Amino acid sequence: MTNYSISYAQLLEANNSIQVLADESYWLCLTRTTQGSKLFPVSPYILLSYLNAFYRYPSLLRKVESQMRAEQCGDLARNFSGGVNTSTIGWCLPAFYLLGRELLINMGLLKPEDAVEDVVYVLDFWRRVQLSYHRNDGHKMNREFGHRSQLLPERTLQVFEADIFPVSIGDPLHTAAVRFLAAMSQFQFLSHCECRLGIMNHGPYRIGERSELIVRDFVNVGAGDFPWLDGIVDDIHYASLTIPMAIKNTHFHIVDDWGSLESEPAFQVENLIGVGLYTSDRLTETYIPVAMETIDSLTKKFKELQELVIDATNKLWARFAGWSRREMLQAGALVYFSTPKDLAHMSGTYEQADWMEIDERASRFEPLLNDEFGNDCLTELVGTISLPSQKTHEYVMSMHNDSPRRMISQIPYSIVAGHPYTKSSGPCFPGSTVLQKKVGKWRTSRGLLTEVEYNRLAQSFLPASCSAKLGFLDDSWVKYHFTDADADEIYYLSQDQSRHLKRKGARLTRSDIVSITGNHW
Repeated sequence: MTNYSISYAQLLEANNSIQVLADESYWLCLTRTTQGSKLFPVSPYILLSYLNAFYRYPSLLRKVESQMRAEQCGDLARNFSGGVNTSTIGWCLPAFYLLGRELLINMGLLKPEDAVEDVVYVLDFWRRVQLSYHRNDGHKMNREFGHRSQLLPERTLQVFEADIFPVSIGDPLHTAAVRFLAAMSQFQFLSHCECRLGIMNHGPYRIGERSELIVRDFVNVGAGDFPWLDGIVDDIHYASLTIPMAIKNTHFHIVDDWGSLESEPAFQVENLIGVGLYTSDRLTETYIPVAMETIDSLTKKFKELQELVIDATNKLWARFAGWSRREMLQAGALVYFSTPKDLAHMSGTYEQADWMEIDERASRFEPLLNDEFGNDCLTELVGTISLPSQKTHEYVMSMHNDSPRRMISQIPYSIVAGHPYTKSSGPCFPGSTVLQKKVGKWRTSRGLLTEVEYNRLAQSFLPASCSAKLGFLDDSWVKYHFTDADADEIYYLSQDQSRHLKRKGARLTRSDIVSITGNHW
């Protein structure tokens, strides 16, 4: 662990982050749909994930940074549709950690001045990865951008706009795409233990007077970190899938920090007017088109994938039907807890035992986590905000509810005056799980890899667009240097497999793309 004294400035930044996250967390929990399941003990597994996050995130994030800085992780994340996204890193990473801390404070096992250097480090890591990941829209969270998320650079969006195929309701591609989206959404919900962490949306991006582009990512699709998918998804040859969707007469006014969408009017499938399909992972330069040669080839691919996903869903239902409650509790907790795991894949530091086991300090609480306690405790923690540590003095009017309550306890500034505090919760303790052991390999763009092979390749591969030469040539630079050879070079990387834009370079405008494709969105 890094040894350093905590400064007043560091505490000011940390407490600001705590309050921003607390305000947004309350809004999200208040306005989004309640999560529940007839199969999985969702509230208990969420609480267990928070505890595991508190005990393990500081050490695991430091392990990531032993190979790759947080801001480098954010730069890489913009290049592919992996598990590092607005929801998993933007909200889950800091919120799960801090809510685990809040639980332990209310149990009398921590004080707000405990593990201070860990808290400051986790929040500093989060700020750096977020600022880098959101470099193109200039924010840390979607909250700061009126709840929208415009992550991608112009060069990627130009390729999406140029190469997606126009569709209309009732035609074969439209029908195949809508059916695939429905089947895949159902599978992702089930494979992630009936939570929404396998689906992510970002945008909107303007592509016409009355049309917007929404990009939907499905992550953890093929064989990967979840051991319960071994033997279930062997025929799905993609680690992730990305579907850019052109939508008319619909304005997406909310794309929040959970990746949820709201629009005016409500999105209807008849307004879907364009669709594409891509894959990508840590080992690709950028998004790789899947069966995008012709409308017929893409239609066929959506149908094939739909059949594979339906088959995988049926097999997974059968597997879950034989599970005990404890298996369901731990699997759900590990899905939640492991949301930052792709940071470890990015840096080549991933170890299954780090991310797919329950730390022995967290597992002590399992006997407490029955459904009644889980439901009531989670409701108080993030709903009514009525736990003892969350009450403030009576003059406070909190954001969104005007009550004297604060979801997440701040760090006392008395530390600066020399009052005692503890630095850390310590390193990761031994972990365990009752779940089946992972025996399969990891599905990647370079085939099936072992954990060692995946880490080795991740440590040795850096996309050219993230290199020292090109990595800082952002849209602001391109605006004034679009005639430079380096501008063309970085655009060529995104255009390399484009049907319409290959080697077109950096001088393109949207009107040029309309002239090339004939598509008026």
